[in-house]
Amino acid sequence: MASRLAAATLPHRLPILAGVCSSSIAFTVDSVPHFSKSVKKLKGKIRVASRRLLLGLGASFWAQFMSMSASDRIGGGRFFMASARQQEGASSPVEESLKNVEWPEQFPFKEEDFQRFDETPDTIFYEEPRFVTHIDDPAIAALTKYYSKVFPPSNTPGVSILDMCSSWVSHFPSGYKQDRVVGLGLNEEELKGNPVLTEYVVQDLNVNPKLPFEDNSFDVITNVVSVDYLTKPLDIFKEMCRILKPGGLAIMSFSNRCFWTKAISIWTSTGDAEHAMIVGSYFHYAGGFEPPQAVDISPNPGRSDPMYVVYSRKLSTA
Repeated sequence: MASRLAAATLPHRLPILAGVCSSSIAFTVDSVPHFSKSVKKLKGKIRVASRRLLLGLGASFWAQFMSMSASDRIGGGRFFMASARQQEGASSPVEESLKNVEWPEQFPFKEEDFQRFDETPDTIFYEEPRFVTHIDDPAIAALTKYYSKVFPPSNTPGVSILDMCSSWVSHFPSGYKQDRVVGLGLNEEELKGNPVLTEYVVQDLNVNPKLPFEDNSFDVITNVVSVDYLTKPLDIFKEMCRILKPGGLAIMSFSNRCFWTKAISIWTSTGDAEHAMIVGSYFHYAGGFEPPQAVDISPNPGRSDPMYVVYSRKLSTA
């Protein structure tokens, strides 16, 4: 097993400042020390840079182990990796990533997997409002179309929606309304400018993951291109389960774009299919959710921003 790992080529991804969350660079495990030496020359950030490139390798191993036998994946009890049995004719690796998953008994990630290049308070990073969109128009349209298919009908009595990590726009269908649509985010000016919200809460979930709502309060929770910034995801997903009504729907959408200095290391070092698996693991290990599913809603693969959704419903008995 050790020799197999040493020879394996891992699809390590490096964060790109321009906004695309990751690019693909292949190297072997044995070559990591030499690769790290070259990184030490970058802008004087010797220790930080080399360490950041090594963080998050756990999820990269997932892609390799998905093609191994169960006995190889287990490795005599030394390794515990989630795996998915790929099916022939799969239209999207992202959609296949959460089918027939064999989850390890314990959450496979470590504390360092949720560290970030920039560990300064998020309240400073988001202090100035950004009245911009973080995905392109086709991706936005694809997400809005998806929402139109899965949301409760507009103006349904008693329906409540929480847009988590919200900003000045939620990408809901045009004219969509409910009696209660709550936005929770970091910048008050952005939240004030969001026309679909009936109320908002300013809160840093990476400092306080406790959601300030009663049990069984919401029918739907949305999160748009922000799940990659959560440093306490299990705490937050447990809270999501608590505040969702039985059968309530949680929709986590993401692309390949992010503020990479603020994204967690396990995210910046992996690719799209692995991202779906990471988000799926949050649902699974939080407990109280149906098996998560992934949907590729990318409108123009290779020609515009990709768009993916990982979703689950709260168990009716939770």
